[in-house]
Amino acid sequence: MRLDSGHFYSGLSDPVLRDIAWLIATPDIVELPPPIPCAGRPTMEELGLERVLLPWLRQLGQPPLSALNGSRAMRMGHYHERLWHTLLNHAPNTRLLARNVRISRKRNTLGELDMLYRTRANPAPVHLEVAIKFYLGLPEGPGAATSQSRWIGPGGLDSLALKCGHLRRHQLPLSTTAPALETLAHWLTPRDIGVSSRELGEQLTQRLAMPGVLYYPWHAAMPAPEGATADHRRGTWCFLRDWPALAASVTERPEMAWLEKPHWLAPPLHSAFRPMAEQLPAIFEKVHAWRSPQQVMLYYPQQQRYERLFLVPDNWPRQVPLPPVIR
Repeated sequence: MRLDSGHFYSGLSDPVLRDIAWLIATPDIVELPPPIPCAGRPTMEELGLERVLLPWLRQLGQPPLSALNGSRAMRMGHYHERLWHTLLNHAPNTRLLARNVRISRKRNTLGELDMLYRTRANPAPVHLEVAIKFYLGLPEGPGAATSQSRWIGPGGLDSLALKCGHLRRHQLPLSTTAPALETLAHWLTPRDIGVSSRELGEQLTQRLAMPGVLYYPWHAAMPAPEGATADHRRGTWCFLRDWPALAASVTERPEMAWLEKPHWLAPPLHSAFRPMAEQLPAIFEKVHAWRSPQQVMLYYPQQQRYERLFLVPDNWPRQVPLPPVIR
């Protein structure tokens, strides 16, 4: 059974459990190029969930994970981090050691390390940075056709190029700096990590998890951005003016659900889906009133297939983030 199939999610009724399942099943959208000494995300085997994922998720939900509180008031990034905290702290083969570790020098904050964990097989700590990103591609934008600068967030303030640049230059190298190693030696005892503070810098490794979705424009062909993983999740975006043509192009009439933050991850329960004619007026109203893209999920009952779609204002985007300055 595919981990991203509707059949898999049908066994999970708790939205938080569904989001954790999506998190585990969803590939990263991009790989950072060398020379960053960074491995990818924790694997199913490393987590100890290779053959027991569904039973483990059901057990995790007893009692329900109300402490996560994936409410509409919670920011997507914070909610995503708390999903990772839960996953690393409860998976059979990992243990969460620390989270949101602030690194300072002479009372000046240099940044935070998202989380540190260890595995059952290896006590040396792992620094894991996480980000969840939903980027829309601009067929006409800065740089070459495959430039990461052409992939921007729905709000138009972030881009794949900016995020990757910040990860390469700041977030991932931070844990190898002297202030970070001093802080970690204070936070973590040899019992936690199985190594002395002197050995910490030699054994600490960096990992990155950046799941998400890349949305390709409906009205124009566009290649994947540079560094995109081969199996990244894909969606579509279209201007409101193009919606009638898009709707006319599908052979099977799908059902529709509006996705509300922070639950942009797993498909919602089937009870959330309604005929498009019932859902569209309210969604169009949100696009006009908020002047921002709105994400919906389409479900094709005959194919048992989900599809992600952003409906965006006709004047979107109003600004394009500039590419990062390479130093």
